[in-house]
Amino acid sequence: RVSKDFSLQFPPVKPPDRRALLKKFVDSDINANIMLFRLPILLLAINLVGTVAFSPVLVNPVRVTETSTTLFNRKKKATKKKKGDRSTPKGFAGALRDLQKNAFPYSGGIRPGTQSPQKVVIDESIMKPDYAIDGQPKKSGNMLPWIIEVKTPEEIIKMKAAGRVAREVLDIAGRAVRPGITTDEIDNIVHEEVLKRGAYPSPLNYHGFPKSCCTSVNEVICHGIPDDRKLKEGDVVNVDITCYLNGYHGDCSEMFVAGECDDKAKDLLQTTYDCWVKSLEFVKPGNDYKDIGAIIEDHVTERGFTTVRNFCGHGIGSVFHTNPNIFHYRNNEPNGQMAPGHTFTIEPMICEGSAKALNWPDQWTATTTDGKRTAQFEHTLLISKEGVEALTGKIETSPIQFWEKESEVHKGIWLGTTPEARARAAELSAKD
Repeated sequence: RVSKDFSLQFPPVKPPDRRALLKKFVDSDINANIMLFRLPILLLAINLVGTVAFSPVLVNPVRVTETSTTLFNRKKKATKKKKGDRSTPKGFAGALRDLQKNAFPYSGGIRPGTQSPQKVVIDESIMKPDYAIDGQPKKSGNMLPWIIEVKTPEEIIKMKAAGRVAREVLDIAGRAVRPGITTDEIDNIVHEEVLKRGAYPSPLNYHGFPKSCCTSVNEVICHGIPDDRKLKEGDVVNVDITCYLNGYHGDCSEMFVAGECDDKAKDLLQTTYDCWVKSLEFVKPGNDYKDIGAIIEDHVTERGFTTVRNFCGHGIGSVFHTNPNIFHYRNNEPNGQMAPGHTFTIEPMICEGSAKALNWPDQWTATTTDGKRTAQFEHTLLISKEGVEALTGKIETSPIQFWEKESEVHKGIWLGTTPEARARAAELSAKD
């Protein structure tokens, strides 16, 4: 509370009776050996309780400062402590994180490398999302999962532009994948290419994420942080790109291979791509979002693979992640019906073995618990009256991968189910 003279007032607090607390502890029926171990801890705790926990500053940690105006017009400003970067803690937290990394039971061959300093976008001409400075998104979706934003024609134009930029950058990043390159070098390429197009790399500082894209190698399911680890021959890599342009996000990801991979990896990539395209073909007005998951799960389990349940697709627009949630497994969640104007992603994560996730100490990287490989594809999609369109679909300069050529679901490039998208996909596929 603030009194008339603007000094802080706190309710009277009676300090603890330390002697009574100590006597109660000693008199209790506790083994003597345990007593000797716990006594120093108790004394420390009692001192902390008496001198810290009951300190008025910590009972109400908001500091009140005064402006230089007159007493009558003085206003109080609550200074907020800036939330630190989750991936690069300092001091004791940093030491604890290092200890966790060294003792952590990693499941496969990938280990965290050294990260380069986090970049900051200072170009004032580039529109930045609301979390660019402090890492905390201010906007959120509707609390009811079936309430989904319908984009206006003007918003759809901006979404298409953001999707085009994301596609261009993803193709450039994919061409850089090769044995010997580090994922940090790929991130540098992504960062510069996004800025060249007047956009902001959406992952950068989103909830403290330290890089401009995600690079998930082999057993990494998602949210891999680029670092100084060099890609090796046969590594399978998912590069996840999201670009924020003129207030809207475009999100896509694709698999790439460093050199040549083995037949098992090819089977994983083909199965992941086919189940993804099969689910994309299902999208049209009137269908339930919940039914996407069963299409994906049924396809992969018949072929001996599993689908991750910890992460999902999402609605997207001016907000990075919003309604609807797209689960990639059989479910009955009330996530609404598809309708024209909806924009969202489908991004199944398919695994060779266990689909359970192991979260690294960096609080971002998620790997399979058994160390086996995983794959993922993603588009930002727009529903129209005629069907669905991939806003991050491939363009005239995009490469056609073996899984597109050999797909049993849809041969060639997939751009959507509208007549215009079908015609454009056929045209691009014929060029290969």
